[in-house]
Amino acid sequence: MHSPDRNLSNINPYAGHGADLKTGAAYDVVATAPANDGTAAPRVIAVASGKGGVGKTSVSVNLATALVNAGQRTVLLDTDLGLANVDVMLGLSPRFTLADVFAGRCELRDTLLEGPNGLMVVPAASGKRHMTELLPQQHVGLVHAFSQLDLAIDVMVVDNAAGIADGVLTFCQAAQDVIIVVCDEPASVTDAYALIKVLSRERGVTRVQVLANQVQHAAEGRQLFEKLERVAARFLDVTLNYLGAIPRDEWLRRAIQRQEAVVDAFPSCPSAVAFRDIARRSRQWQSPPGPRGHVEFFLERLIAQGPAATATLPSPRSAAA
Repeated sequence: MHSPDRNLSNINPYAGHGADLKTGAAYDVVATAPANDGTAAPRVIAVASGKGGVGKTSVSVNLATALVNAGQRTVLLDTDLGLANVDVMLGLSPRFTLADVFAGRCELRDTLLEGPNGLMVVPAASGKRHMTELLPQQHVGLVHAFSQLDLAIDVMVVDNAAGIADGVLTFCQAAQDVIIVVCDEPASVTDAYALIKVLSRERGVTRVQVLANQVQHAAEGRQLFEKLERVAARFLDVTLNYLGAIPRDEWLRRAIQRQEAVVDAFPSCPSAVAFRDIARRSRQWQSPPGPRGHVEFFLERLIAQGPAATATLPSPRSAAA
């Protein structure tokens, strides 16, 4: 198999459809968009799935890398606290992880790793069972700890564990946007619905982006979304948007083996084109005007830039105690 031509077109037949779908020319807007001055709250995008094994971490890694390549100062946060592998997928060797932060061995800033093209990574630990047993207030404490991280960034991508554990729910609630990854397996769709239901009913999440992964053709992704949307529209008060689909791609598998993002390793292959399209359209999502009155990443920056008021929330130190 020959490596795909890096100068091929960015046309993506797997893209989602909706009012925010732009033409290929809009990609230049992302690449040249000015970064914030360090005081504005970054956009936070949580990536989650009901079922494991659907390629969620690959989505997180490639979305974050595509955003960096488009000129966005980006942090990739791994919150799969017990079985983390973002660092493995990028070939990084962390000195400290979030497990060290909770143990008091380092500060959150000390965990930051520099990845490809300036991507900043906050790694979690793998094989640390106690990290899967954190208390709810410790999850909230981690969210608030990011307010102490005075980094000038534009976006943070949060790679969650699969399922509906408290940490997943808290980190999704604390983001401005949630991407749910599904694939063409019955359990993937039913578990995705379960996650969306809990986020909606227990955490007040009202908008979810659905991304179909590992599809054979573009129509398959749309069909997966419609299955999910029909049930959600009947039983839930939540808006689902079809973000698009990532095709099943041999080049993506090869990039994973090389411990690289496919958008870097094989930038003109079908999956890389699809990931860049998702990154481009994520920049068009409307941000909340200010705090929404619950746990949120970078809350102090949201308060500073938005007119809305919010309830008093515990400090990172007391919340994690």
